[in-house]
Amino acid sequence: MSSQQSLSTRSDRCAQENIQNVVSPQKETDIFRDTLVRYLGYANEVGESFRSLVPVSVVRFSYLVASGYVAADSIDKGLKASKTPWKDESIKAKKVIHAVGDCVVWQGLASVIIPGFTINRICALSLYALARSTNLPLSVRKWTTTFIGLSAIPIIIKPIDRSVDYMMDNTVRKIYHITDEEHKMVHHKR
Repeated sequence: MSSQQSLSTRSDRCAQENIQNVVSPQKETDIFRDTLVRYLGYANEVGESFRSLVPVSVVRFSYLVASGYVAADSIDKGLKASKTPWKDESIKAKKVIHAVGDCVVWQGLASVIIPGFTINRICALSLYALARSTNLPLSVRKWTTTFIGLSAIPIIIKPIDRSVDYMMDNTVRKIYHITDEEHKMVHHKR
């Protein structure tokens, strides 16, 4: 390939990339929802999975980590809402409160309360069932329970997320009439 053909090919690719960027501009990365930081929201589920093996203080700390994630994401959504140019600037404070409140409720339910309770019950039930139905040593039952809890985390995430969205769309989001602009801010891509 000649250098002129190579330049032409590169310029064609650049032109194509520029057209793609105009047609579908790069989406801003949300550090709390599109990166590995998102997994901090699952810290309490991991803590609940290990509950039978670790001191209760470790489990409580896992809830502190997950709650810190919820708080940080909520603050981030409030800051984004405050920087958004609303059609009417007089409603900015109301929209910031909607964004923060919606995030606190959604994340609190979908990342901390419901999955923490679910994993806790799965682990408690599996430990009980293993004790009643097997002669395995206690340490094996506890490790098995931990494995079951950890294995359940990826299975429960999407159904819980979708259920919380459905519940909020049909209750609190109707009360404060979420707009399309707010909808983009508060919803995860699931």
